[in-house]
Amino acid sequence: MQIPILRLGETYESADHVKLNENLVTHTANPGIIRRDLLRISESKAALDAIPAEALADYCEAAAELFLHAELPCGDSTQGPQDYIESLSDLTRLPHTLVKMNMGKIHAAMSQIRTVIGGLTRGMPLEIFDRGITSVGDLEVNYYPATSSLGVALPSNAPAVNSLWLPALVMKIPVLLKPGREDPFTPLRIVQAMIQGGFPKEAFGYYPTTHEGGDTLLTSCGAGISFGSDVTVRKYAPFKTIQVHGTGRSKILIGDDFIDRWEDYLDVLVTSIAANGGRSCINTSAILVPSHGAEIAEALAAKLAEVKPLARDDSNALLCGFANTAMAEGIDGMIEDHLKEKGARDVTAAHRSGARKAEAFDQTYLCPTLIACDDKDHPLANTEFMFPYASIVEMPQSEMLANIGETLVVSAFTGNKEWIQDLMLSPNIERLNIGPFPTNRVQWEQPHEGNLFEFLYHRRAIQGDLSAIQ
Repeated sequence: MQIPILRLGETYESADHVKLNENLVTHTANPGIIRRDLLRISESKAALDAIPAEALADYCEAAAELFLHAELPCGDSTQGPQDYIESLSDLTRLPHTLVKMNMGKIHAAMSQIRTVIGGLTRGMPLEIFDRGITSVGDLEVNYYPATSSLGVALPSNAPAVNSLWLPALVMKIPVLLKPGREDPFTPLRIVQAMIQGGFPKEAFGYYPTTHEGGDTLLTSCGAGISFGSDVTVRKYAPFKTIQVHGTGRSKILIGDDFIDRWEDYLDVLVTSIAANGGRSCINTSAILVPSHGAEIAEALAAKLAEVKPLARDDSNALLCGFANTAMAEGIDGMIEDHLKEKGARDVTAAHRSGARKAEAFDQTYLCPTLIACDDKDHPLANTEFMFPYASIVEMPQSEMLANIGETLVVSAFTGNKEWIQDLMLSPNIERLNIGPFPTNRVQWEQPHEGNLFEFLYHRRAIQGDLSAIQ
């Protein structure tokens, strides 16, 4: 299969190619192509502006069904749902079960696009994208697009992150995408579903490209979104027009009032750590408890050790292999090196039958790992890896908030009114769950990370005689 570039709706075959496996070649866009296409971005914006936002939302809902069920163009061929599942699994090593789960999340985001955008705009009608003005109570509010393009450099670890850029099209902002190297399929399948659903093809760019091309896409578009590690966050920190989704370091905090019932929540802890193969930024990477730390660690480690490598097409598979075996070896080596330092032990080691790094079904796996840390400052106490990994640290409830650092998701198991108030006022928490909810729980009416509407649109003060536009 040959997957060409999509230059604002038009396919383009490049002289540069990347062979991803024996059956798949992607064409590579150089930075000049991206810059030249952005010179025509006003045409893409005009194509979206010509369509009412309500109609665009209808198109997105129709595209949801096409994405989930249809045979769609894919390079010089077509791809049905099962073809997509098998092809993506082959590249990323995600088991079929997790590809299907991610498909379901993308379908939900597309089919509930009105709910998603309502959460981002706090319930404003879609006419805000047509007219720029709407009434909120007795007040007229005016929002205008802060950009005419959104560039997105996507990862390969979790297909469902593609749901984050979807609302931009209903908000009438063209999208230019750099797919992750191991996942050229998901963003392309979404784009083709949206075009088939009614969106103008000019609104989409699809650019498999180099790191230089990715930098060009993010810095040349009026707004950009990137995903990556702390290194990526530091790299793009000087660019205020680039929103970086970095390491989540999501956490579960168990309060004094819930800790004696910890056995009731073991399944929630396992789900938080191991869902989606532990690959998401919303997976739990640290658990803070005020007491019972050793008991919880042993019980949780025993349950995590039950998650074992299985073949990718096994209906019970929950663990992902690594497409890049060197990455698995590097992560395993880093953990082992840090375990040589005092104050940390691998609790799961006594519960699994072999080593953390396992070779099975022609793949390399890292088996679930729980590290008990005596010291909150131990290198393994507040870190994140791309497999089911978490630390557990015992500390007084009164010290937890001061020690969580920047955290994407906190699930606080508590009913303590005063502590809940402190949690809600904490500047370090992006998303907050009150009660025994897994950190990977998603509500479509709530922004996942940041607010795409506030990123792409700015509010303008407006007053005077507005009767002419009523």
